[in-house]
Amino acid sequence: MAESFKKLSILIPVYNEAATVAELLRRVQAAPASGLEKEIILVDDCSTDGSGEILRKLPASRQVKTFAHPQNRGKGAALRTALAHATGEIVLIQDADLEYDPNDYPKLLQPILDGRAEVVFGSRFAGGTHRVLLFWHYAANKFLTLISNMLCNLNLTDMETCYKVFKRSCLDGIVLTSERFGIEVELTAKLARKRHRFYETDISYSGRDYSEGKKITWRDGLAALWFIFRYRFFN
Repeated sequence: MAESFKKLSILIPVYNEAATVAELLRRVQAAPASGLEKEIILVDDCSTDGSGEILRKLPASRQVKTFAHPQNRGKGAALRTALAHATGEIVLIQDADLEYDPNDYPKLLQPILDGRAEVVFGSRFAGGTHRVLLFWHYAANKFLTLISNMLCNLNLTDMETCYKVFKRSCLDGIVLTSERFGIEVELTAKLARKRHRFYETDISYSGRDYSEGKKITWRDGLAALWFIFRYRFFN
């Protein structure tokens, strides 16, 4: 039987996204959310390009909450700060750039709303419209997803996707510790260990290259490989 949900918490970590964060917020506010009330939580991770000032100038709103880190700590830390203030029964992770389209929210939410899933990942490689870009980034993503699937006994096509949506109750008893991009691996491994029902849906994707502000590097890929083993077997 499908549960009754009232609120969606949208978590947005922000680091040096002054060129996109205001437009992203506008799109999130305008996006359909399948009848759910939206709670939007932005965390500035000590940006140096004016992103924090943009957030501080936002008009007071019951819907939008902003927080700031006094020093740069990473995406995982920003998401943990946002989670600490989330009050929705469903949580959705949204990057502050414009790579992911908030108009995909309904298809991400539907498997949870109709009772089929507790966790939904939005896959960039499952047939949705996407920008053709960066072969080696794609290859590394597929390799990490394969190793993660083998150890977590899943068949995801895109473990590293930003769009991870889950019932807030799925995190009961889970302690998240990642500071940087390891949060993608940690969430996947720890939710899988709880044997929650995973679904995956296609999404549109407009990826950036490094000249346009992409931040993840090969070092994060190597770290992710270690985190896959760490979070699957240790904590």
